[in-house]
Formats: sequence, C-alpha cells, structure tokens
Amino acid sequence: MPATSQTVLGIDVSTQSLSAVVLHSPSGEILWSGSLPYRDDPRLCGLGFEHDTLIIPPREAGEAEQPPRLFIAALDALFSDLQAAGIDTAAIAAINTSGQQHGHVYLNAQAQAAFARLRQAASAGDSLLTHLANAFAYGGAPIWKTANTAAEAAHIRSAIGGKAATIERTGSDIPLRFSATVHRKLAVRYPEAYAATRHIQQISSFIPAILVGDCAIPIDFGNACGTGLMNYQARAWDDVVMQAVAGDLPGGAAALAAKLPPIAHPLAVCGTVAAYFQIKYGLAATCQIIAGSGDNPQSKVLASGDLLSLGTSFVYMIVSPDGGVDASGTANAMYDGLGRPFNFACRTNGALAWDQLRLRHGLGAKDYAACDAALANTAAGSLIRFWHPDAESFPMIAASPEPVRLDQSAVDFASDYSAVVDSSLGLLYRYGRKIVGARVNSHQHPMSVCGGPSASPGIMSRIAAIWNRPAIQAGQAGAALGAALAAAVALVPEAEREALAERLRRSLFTGKRIVQPDSAMVQAYHAPGGYLDQLEIAFEKLRNS
Repeated sequence: MPATSQTVLGIDVSTQSLSAVVLHSPSGEILWSGSLPYRDDPRLCGLGFEHDTLIIPPREAGEAEQPPRLFIAALDALFSDLQAAGIDTAAIAAINTSGQQHGHVYLNAQAQAAFARLRQAASAGDSLLTHLANAFAYGGAPIWKTANTAAEAAHIRSAIGGKAATIERTGSDIPLRFSATVHRKLAVRYPEAYAATRHIQQISSFIPAILVGDCAIPIDFGNACGTGLMNYQARAWDDVVMQAVAGDLPGGAAALAAKLPPIAHPLAVCGTVAAYFQIKYGLAATCQIIAGSGDNPQSKVLASGDLLSLGTSFVYMIVSPDGGVDASGTANAMYDGLGRPFNFACRTNGALAWDQLRLRHGLGAKDYAACDAALANTAAGSLIRFWHPDAESFPMIAASPEPVRLDQSAVDFASDYSAVVDSSLGLLYRYGRKIVGARVNSHQHPMSVCGGPSASPGIMSRIAAIWNRPAIQAGQAGAALGAALAAAVALVPEAEREALAERLRRSLFTGKRIVQPDSAMVQAYHAPGGYLDQLEIAFEKLRNS
C-alpha cells in the first residue's frame, strides 16, 4: 500500500502538555487528537516539577527547567492512549515531532547504549523511563522561559563582533533564552555536567531520537535557528559563533561542536521506529521517523502565507521569500517545518494581558461577551491607548503597570479594551512591515489567524482591516497538526510536496470563516494621518520619554 494512503502521527511536546494528532493523509481528515496535561495526568506525577509553574523549583531567579523524564513518561502515556482509543497504530506510516523551541537536554556517555536498547525486542518488557532514566548528564531540560542568561548573551554577542554581526550570522540577536546562552551558563556554573555531556539534543529531536533508538540523530535547520549557533544562510553550525560561546571553556569550541548533532532538513527521515514501539504499541517496522522541528516552525506549516497566533503571547510569523533577516534584531529569522524561511516576531503582552484587563475592570477573565460588545460599540481606530504590563519585546518598550491613555474618552472597559486591541494589533502590523523580507500585503495571500481570540468576530474584523487582507479563522490548529501535515508531506517525492501541503491545508480548513476587510475600517486605520500613522508616532514618543 503506498505511503500516501496511510495515516501519520504528529506529536507536540509543549510547556504544559504533550499533544498528538492522527491524520489521514489522502483526505486530510483528523482521525484522533488528544492531549496529556502534565499537571493533571496521574501518570506524570512525582517527576520533579512544581504543579503550578510546571518547572523544577529554580535555584536562582530566571532559571526555567523541566525534568526530561517528564517528556519520556508522557511519550509512553501517549501511545497507551492511542491504543486505548482504538487507533490502528500499524497503519501509521510516519511520525513527526514538534518541540517547544529552545528547550534542550544534555545526554551522557551511557545514552548511546541506553537508546540503542530500544531497538531490541526485549526492551518492550520495561518502560521508557526504566531504559533512559540514567542517560542524562544534567537533570534539567532548560526551556524557552529561561531568563538568567543575560550576561552570557552579552558575552556571545560581543565576542561575535556586536549586534549587527550576530544578526547577519545567526538571523537573531542571541536572545537570552536561546540555547547557546544556556550552554555557556551550564559550562561555567556546572562544569562537571558540561564535561559529562556527550550529546545535546533539542526537545524536538530528543523525541525522534527515542522513537528511533538513536541519541545522535540530526536536528533540523528550522529549530537549529533557536539555538543561536547556526549560520542562518549556510544552515550549518557557525565556527565564529561556536568560538564566541565556548572558546574560553574547557575543550574550547571543538568540545561544544562534538556535543552537537548534525543538521538536516526538517523533512529528513531519521530512521524507522524502534522495536520497543513495534512490540509494545503495535507500530509497523516500516514506520518512518521524521526529523521534526520546533513548535513555531511546525505551526507555520499550517499557513500558506503569514500566520498570526493569538496565544498567551502573540506570535506573528511573516513569510520571507528571499530569506532576509531583521537587522533591528526584534524579529528572529527561522525556517518552518517544511523548510520555508520566515521571520518570527513575538509580542509578550498577548491574550493573557487582555485577560488581565478584564479583571482590572471587575469582569471575569473569560467574559468574552463583554469584549464582543465593547468592539461592536467602539469605532475601529478611534482611541489610542497602550498597555504593556510586562516588558514588551515586539516592538520593544519597558513595562507599564497602568494603561497609558492618550485620548479624552471614558475610562471604562469598553474604551480600554477596544483601544488596547487596536494598539496591540496595530503595532504588530506596523512594525512587522519593517522586517526585512516581509511580504507586501496582497489579497492573493490571506493571513491565517489561530488562538482563542480568533473566535471573536470583532477581533477578526479588526485584523482583516489592519492588515487589509482576508483573514482566515484557523481556530485552535496547533503545532501537533502542523507536524502531522509535514509528516504526510515527507512521505512523497520532493516535486509533489508543495501541492500536497496546500491540498491538505484546504481540506483541514474547509468551512473555516474567512473575513474580508471592511472598507470603512480600512480607511480609518490606513488613511494618511489616520490611526496607524498616529499610533506609531504616539508609541515612539512613549518609549523615548
């Protein structure tokens, strides 16, 4: 039976849960989806993370690590759930992974033999944790929330030759959460753990390594962007950056290079599934394991053009056909799970800030009816107000605990909410257009919008008008689904991949609401001297004050 007539499995290892989607490749039908929340699943208790924060209790401010054993236990639990749901695991032709970007693990000299045992039939008699619990040189998996590496980031940036040189090489300004900064921090703070490390794997490649039974599989060049160690244009580890990170550490840059995996295309096949999964969970020996990628690259797979994700933070993923990088350093250049270049801008104050705004006005955090009423009764682009309860990364500005109101309208929820929605989205649009390589707006390229707020007609109308293009309501589609779609694409010849990806997108999003831009709202936002012009002027005055 041809691979394209089979099902595929996409897995997403996020900060809060492990999620999966089983997709029927020919039809684009989702056969099954499920999620294991770490804090609530009894099979994942006692692994060392705090229930509320989901991280290991930090030893210093800004440290953010999760126990690698958590991901291992969750993987076993997932396959148990697949079986319990009656999924024909023998029909799964390929498995592809999404992993929280920047998260990674440090494996010791025992790891190679421990992973290899999973390829032996006898391994199915024990759990994954039994086989892999002692494979770590360091007990934590540093994740994207890491914020205690500012000194390391500054050192690396300076050693490369400054901000511009760093961006030119890596596509990013080495933000403090990127893996390169954590490797340096670990080597200085815990030299024994660094010395004992034989293999470093991002979480996105750690899971495929388990599935194959080989701890030295490649990392894809999409998620390698999030390490800060890869030359963006060459798609290879950068010698200058490696020297900046580790030149003065024990073993120098060569020691760090020896710990890193090779780099491959995100659709590369890393091998077939290990005997452990064949015997214990019924997967076929021919099931192919794809290299995988980060959660943002895999989410981007679902969009033909730009993607706006309205989550806890707002993520604007902008098509970059020519592979350009943002010289200002506020956006990060990446590749998606299909290997397509894009720029990634993350606005810290996203949906969570909107929830907090509701609470400030005495409403419930999830009182969406009040939000819809506010937008319906407040003219688009009529008020200018900012609120950045946390320091904002895109565009950058210091935190402001109180809303900044630059108009004379009432201080009530309807005005505050409508104005903050307009300013949040307007700033993403306005500064997103400044990114090198960003696609010019075109009605031929609708923008996909996902996340909870995309369910609001008022939000979608404002997005369509601000971007002056159709906006597709993609719902809650996430990285696991993107990984599944990419798995299906990986199984066909390269010449057929683009067409298959687009056909699957159309199938998945058939019936999804497409909002056309309202001409009056477009005029309010885009007229010379109108809202967007005024917004940028006011924002620049605010952050320079």
